[in-house]
Amino acid sequence: MNNWDEVRTAYQVARIGTVSGAAEVLGVHHATVIRHIDALEDRLKVKLFQRHARGYTPTEAGQDLLRVAQATDDQFNQLAGRLKGQGDDVSGELVVTSLISMAPQVVPILTDFQQMYPDLIIRYLTGDRLFRLEYGEAHVAIRAGAAPEQPDNVVQKFTRQQVALYATRKYLERHGMPAGPHDLAGHQFVGHDNELSRAPMFLWLRDAVPPEQIVFRSADVRAMEEAILAGAGIGFMGCWDAAQRDDLVQVLPPQDDWAGSIWLVTHVDLHRTNKVQTFLKFLKERARDWTV
Repeated sequence: MNNWDEVRTAYQVARIGTVSGAAEVLGVHHATVIRHIDALEDRLKVKLFQRHARGYTPTEAGQDLLRVAQATDDQFNQLAGRLKGQGDDVSGELVVTSLISMAPQVVPILTDFQQMYPDLIIRYLTGDRLFRLEYGEAHVAIRAGAAPEQPDNVVQKFTRQQVALYATRKYLERHGMPAGPHDLAGHQFVGHDNELSRAPMFLWLRDAVPPEQIVFRSADVRAMEEAILAGAGIGFMGCWDAAQRDDLVQVLPPQDDWAGSIWLVTHVDLHRTNKVQTFLKFLKERARDWTV
């Protein structure tokens, strides 16, 4: 088989399920997609898809082709990501990923770094999904929690993210200031909507107060912070972030078992490139201000 265009077309049809969707992704006319599928089936002497009103469904042979094509496509993407990071110039794209809760700290640093290197384009990816460095999805990942264990990654201990309990001044005017961790009765709290969350701070909260006192719940960290700022109740915030808010009062100080470790993660193939090393040095210098 020597026509990768036809295989790639079949892969996109199998992945998306429609000719029109595959044509849009590939940037070709839908007739081209049909021609590629017909030619590939004719060459292989096997039906790769079942045609129906809703689109195309891979046959068993089509599923086999999909697995091989996906692995090949991943390898091409991995190669492309590595090539983007090569070279001595601090230019092209720099892709950095972190949790959205770290955006107030990370974005100013990325902005200043881009202004130092005008030929650089910054892509900042946030979200709960673990972006795959081995496939070139990011140059640098800033990750929280346990030490990452993915193979072929360079993992560096970066900092500790201290968190504490905070409330607005208006909330405390209405409900009073707790005298300590044993004086939380009658207070309202902002917490995680997932009762199975294993984050140490939310485990502590579930042990410290009855569930009816956790009156505002969300699975999104930024939404929880907005609820605290709106006066919905007492809740956890990062100490650095809270220090930027004049209206917040620390209700209980940070505890060691609430803190989370922050790691810098890079792929071994890109770690020594000038662009990545220059950014890591800049990030570490600026992050000295993160400790509160």
